[in-house]
Amino acid sequence: MGDAAAALREAAQALADVSDTPRLDAELLLAHALGIDRAELLLKLPGLDAPAAFAALIERRQRCEPVAHIIGRKEFWGLDLEVTADVLIPRPDSELLIEQAIGIFASKPPQRILDLGTGSGALLLAALHEFPDAAGVGMDASAAALQIAHNNADALGMAGRARFLLLDWTRPGWTSTIGSGFDLILANPPYVADGTRLSADVADFEPHRALFAGEAGLDDYRILIPGLEALLAPGGTALLEIGFDQAAPVSKIASEGGYHVDLKQDLSGTDRLLILRR
Repeated sequence: MGDAAAALREAAQALADVSDTPRLDAELLLAHALGIDRAELLLKLPGLDAPAAFAALIERRQRCEPVAHIIGRKEFWGLDLEVTADVLIPRPDSELLIEQAIGIFASKPPQRILDLGTGSGALLLAALHEFPDAAGVGMDASAAALQIAHNNADALGMAGRARFLLLDWTRPGWTSTIGSGFDLILANPPYVADGTRLSADVADFEPHRALFAGEAGLDDYRILIPGLEALLAPGGTALLEIGFDQAAPVSKIASEGGYHVDLKQDLSGTDRLLILRR
């Protein structure tokens, strides 16, 4: 394709209609095509040529395929994670759960961590990274997702501290298989209301079972929150990600279940996280 800088400019222009971050997307895809990371690409850009494979990657992105799926990787909390179409792509907004966990457990780190609906393992592995003396369990109803989580734990050297369970919380008695005594429980469950129109890169490429949760998007909270009592250690804390308009209804479910609830917002000021304690 010739000069990489020129190819990058053209690619960013081509992606302007399908991406909110066309230049970043183009940089990540070009770095992937060259077999280097983005930092090296930007450092060496003036002397690089764009490989022929770059054009095909841009065409895939023009069809709204997520960059993370094209390159098979996504960074979360500084960790390089494998991702596929079998898992929800980790979002920066979800890093708020890890940030809050660090503050909550600053004086007494958790020993046992549970990630409900672990997917790629992003939340569990980020928490284990921050709490090196802890062990954790990640559960998911998808065997394909758990394989990705296993791969990520292996790649990050955490396989000895992370255990993964194939388990569906919609089935009766689901908590009995997991165990109890978890100091920290993390969950980013499905919370999109059925029928919600999502962007093509989400609706057409990410697993719907990890997105949709009934008419109001609350179905999974109605299952998970009552189950927390059997899972939390005395004095334990659960951190639940929520949709932008769900603070009141999810807080009501938790309060009626005997939990004290704190609401946290993300950097954009959007309601994002509920902290639950008995």
